[in-house]
This record gives sequence, C-alpha cells and structure tokens, in this order.
Amino acid sequence: MAEHRFLASKYDHNLTSGTITWQSPSNIALVKYWGKYGAQLPMNSSVSFTLKNCNTRTTLSFEKLLLAKTSSHEKFDFEVYLDGKSEESFKPKISTFFERIESYLPFLKMYRFKIETSNSFPHSSGIASSASGMSALALCLMDLERQMKPEITDDYFIEKASFLARLGSGSACRSIEGPLIVWGEHPKIEGSTNLFGTPYPFELHDNFKKYQDTILLVDKGEKQVSSTVGHDLMHNHVFAKQRFQQAKDNLSKLIPVFKNGTLSEFIKIVESEALALHAMMMTSIPYFILMKPNTLEILNRIWKFRKETGSAICFTLDAGANVHVLYPEVEKEIILEFIDRELSGFCKNKEFITDEVGLGAHKISN
Repeated sequence: MAEHRFLASKYDHNLTSGTITWQSPSNIALVKYWGKYGAQLPMNSSVSFTLKNCNTRTTLSFEKLLLAKTSSHEKFDFEVYLDGKSEESFKPKISTFFERIESYLPFLKMYRFKIETSNSFPHSSGIASSASGMSALALCLMDLERQMKPEITDDYFIEKASFLARLGSGSACRSIEGPLIVWGEHPKIEGSTNLFGTPYPFELHDNFKKYQDTILLVDKGEKQVSSTVGHDLMHNHVFAKQRFQQAKDNLSKLIPVFKNGTLSEFIKIVESEALALHAMMMTSIPYFILMKPNTLEILNRIWKFRKETGSAICFTLDAGANVHVLYPEVEKEIILEFIDRELSGFCKNKEFITDEVGLGAHKISN
C-alpha cells in the first residue's frame, strides 16, 4: 500500500475558522521497535497495548489567512501552548512534522493555527508524551480535512491519521486505536504495514482485554540520549540484524499466547523484549545506559515476588529508566499493595501512575 493514496485531492468546502479537540492515549510496546529508516519507517514490526489514563488532549484552533503561503521557504503559521502557557520549545518538532505532512495536507499554509495541549500525566513524569501528543494533533488535522471533504470514510480517516502521526513520532501511529496495535510488516499478520498502525486481527483472550499497567516513575529527568539518536545508532549496530529477527520471531510467538491467554509465555517474551531493547543501547557505538540503579532493584523485586507468590506480574521498559509493571486485572488489588509497600520507595517522591489497556483516541465536543 503506497503513500500516494493519502495525497489530498481538491477540497469541497471552504472553512474560514473553527476549533477541534481530540484526546489520544499513550501506548506501551510489548515487542519493541528500535531502529528506523526513511520517513519514520520501522526496521522491525512491533505490537503495543494502547493505554487509557495516560493521554494528551489537544485543541486545534484555525483561522484562514487572507493570503495563503505558497513558497516552500515560507514558515508555517502556528503557536503552541502547554497547559495554557506558550511553549516555544515544542515549535521546532511541530515545524518538522508539518514539513513532512504538507504534501498530504496541502491546506497547512492556508491557515493560522493555535495548538493548545495538556497531558493527564505530569509533564516531567518521564512518560513519553510524543505518542499521545502527535497522534492527538494528527487527529485534529484529519478532522479539519474531513470537514473540508466530508466524503472521507471512517476507515480512511483512521488510517491516514495513523499515517500522519507516524511522521511526527513513530510510536504515535499505535495510539489511534486499541486495545492491541501492530505496526510494521509481519509475514504472519495480514494487513500489517510499515505506513501506519493496524488493530491486532486475531483472537485476543479475556486475560489481556483489561490488562493493567502501573508506571513506576524512577527518573523524571531528561534522558541522556534521545530516542531519535538511539534509533539512528542501530544503522551500524553489530547486533542489528539479529535484533530485528528476534522482534519478528517474538511477535510470531505472541500470536498463540494472545489466543490461549498463557501468561507464563507472555511474561517470558515481554520481559525478554524489554531487556533486549536496553541491550541494544548498551552495545551500540557509542554505548549508553538509560536504566538507573533503582530500575534494576525494582526488576529484581518483581522477579522475587513472582517466584514467591506465583503471581503473573511482569515488567516492560521503554527507552528510559521507568518501569511499566504489567499484570492481569484479577491481581490488581494484591499487586498495587505490593507496589505501594515494596516498589514505590524506589520511585521519585514515591510516585507511580495506575493505568490499563484502553480503546484508543476520541473526539471531544467543544
């Protein structure tokens, strides 16, 4: 499926001004993507749980310019606010995003935009807001396009929104829908594509439909190495080929696990993926470590608790020090008590966020 199907044709309606609001969640990858090429395309396929409580709400206000910008050298006209305050530091990333998507949304230089965004989680919490933020903005822009071209179908709307979100932040394409999203071509998953996220198409056991994710905020500071730099280091990584094959194999292994609800196998695959991600960071040139001593202490205590109790608790990690504690809903009470008693002390200010699997983004009535 080529990108050209997302190129816009002539718009039927002329809008002068308006306001659109969408709320979009973050997501947590179970099989990790690490390494990309071209226009934000993944070197391996991934699958993620869409979250419910960690989300970004974005309001896009637009006003048509008296004279549209026609030169490729002219800048886009927009301002950005986070929690009601002007946020200049966000502008370079959004400018790059607009440059990438202008050929698919040619109206971008016809309007002046005001982007107002807020997160349900603390801004400095160490949770990546790029997935939720970029997907929410992509949905607002797609909503504007559909208002100008009402015949756009729901399926096309979702696919193009995910496609656009990917060009802002790769993992953002997995935040549009839920509860389980695949991104990247995989030989055993028909319809999977590098261009946008797609709902997991096979049977999903009840064990996974209300899965819990408690996020332990080990480190709330800025990462020493950005994810963008980390992805780039995979180009010449000595273990890159093996890692991409490992991810593909692990996604294949998860297909029967998702069907049968075998939590012991789920745990093995998910924890292995988390550690493999950080192994790539520790063996790249230059190498780096994003885990902190408290991260390791938490992992060891999770292993100890699981061995002693037979719990189905496990962990996964993003590209950072924070720990996502995963467990089935039936264990929620006992796991939260364990986290509060034994793990919260290794978090900054004992902070953690309780979340669970969600169903994706939705529009907010203005």
